[in-house]
Amino acid sequence: MSSPHRFLVVVFALLAVSVAAVAGAASGDRSRPHIVLVMADDMGWGQTSYNGHPVLKTPHLDAMASAGLRFDRFYAGAPNCSPTRATVMTGRSNDRTGVLNHGYALRRQEKTVAQALRSAGYVTGHFGKWHLGGYSGPGAPVLADDAYSPGAFGFEEWLSVTNFFDRNPLLSRRGRFEDFTGDSSEIVVDEALKFIAQGRGQGKPTFTVIWFGSPHAPMIASDEDRAPFRALELNSQHHYGELAAMDRSIGALRQGLRRLGIAENTLVWFCSDNGGLPEVRPGSVGDLRGFKNTMYEGGLRVPGVLEWPAVVAAGRVTRYQAGTVDIFPTLADITGVAASALLAPVDGISLKPLLTAELDRRPKPLAFRHTNRAALIDGQYKIVSPNLAQGKFEVYDLEADPREATDIAATQPAVATRLRTALLEWSASVEASAAGRDYPEGRAINKEPATQSWMAAPEYQRYLKEWQKRPEFQATTSGKKKKKG
Repeated sequence: MSSPHRFLVVVFALLAVSVAAVAGAASGDRSRPHIVLVMADDMGWGQTSYNGHPVLKTPHLDAMASAGLRFDRFYAGAPNCSPTRATVMTGRSNDRTGVLNHGYALRRQEKTVAQALRSAGYVTGHFGKWHLGGYSGPGAPVLADDAYSPGAFGFEEWLSVTNFFDRNPLLSRRGRFEDFTGDSSEIVVDEALKFIAQGRGQGKPTFTVIWFGSPHAPMIASDEDRAPFRALELNSQHHYGELAAMDRSIGALRQGLRRLGIAENTLVWFCSDNGGLPEVRPGSVGDLRGFKNTMYEGGLRVPGVLEWPAVVAAGRVTRYQAGTVDIFPTLADITGVAASALLAPVDGISLKPLLTAELDRRPKPLAFRHTNRAALIDGQYKIVSPNLAQGKFEVYDLEADPREATDIAATQPAVATRLRTALLEWSASVEASAAGRDYPEGRAINKEPATQSWMAAPEYQRYLKEWQKRPEFQATTSGKKKKKG
């Protein structure tokens, strides 16, 4: 064959591959679905109407649950914010990744789900709360040159703030600040849908992360959204008003995907970043023990719903134990991403088989470590260490005692010994990871910044005078202490 003819054959072959790829993305290739991860901030397990909350109505989450797979035993990776987000990004326990508590930065040596999917041909976008950049305090716009921005971890597009955010937010679009008016949940969903529409128009699958700022304090709901809760004290009115608006935004997301014609082959996965708050009334965690920042069920178990009409049958409810640590392994399995895209050891498992059939038992325990405390769930049993350094342990039978009222460590010593051994062995592996043993260099080569308030950071000083009148920053700039996480 002559060179010109050979050249034309190669060109036509490449065009055929390109056309096939675009057609596959447009026609619903189940190995390349659009993917949307949605996370609430401080929403407790009991705060859905499908879980029987006495005053809150969540019709759109209920509809999503009815159309997909509802997890009744879904767990945040840790009992507060940044650590759980690290588990979503890496599939690994937060302490392995350097994110020991809220406000800690994710190590740049970690491998993330956004990087993996971007390498696999997805366009990637982050919208809303980030809180993996090393800053504490209310959410400020992420700076363009922030070495720990969403862009540093695989997101091509991002409209993000450092931490929680409320109505009329000031957000950063890849470092360019933009002022918005309205409910924060509705704003980030609207912006995310624009991103998804653009990807669809290019014939590319999209990976979209929407991390709400609601219902985290300070709670600021519109008059209309808190009107149904006027019988409650003021703080709870705003809290539940924010949740009502967040639920409405989930309805807007689902409707937007239908309008774009891609809902059938879009995987939408909703959860919260930790358990509910103790100060809101009526309660946030149902009948569970504990709240945010505890290792009991009320601190770790959260709402979880996955909708993917092309694959997941409607109306399924599972009590299979799963969590945020499983998100990356599951998405990697679905999209065919190589195992090497995840940094070993991986604490999560792929839930892909669960999407089409009920499973009996998780092949390995769910384990948690946070601020010198730990827990491990293996089947019906759970071991909790309120203080690892002191060697204290409690054991519960979650099937017989879902409220964790009776410690059975003394009455079932064999179970207690088995769980204690498993927890300590797992914790030792986490220690090795924390020391950097998992990285090719065998050590952590970058000393990640200690968490600090962005208001004390030199890079933000030029903005303080301009921003001090903004309501989301006033309590902090005036010396009053804001809630963390």
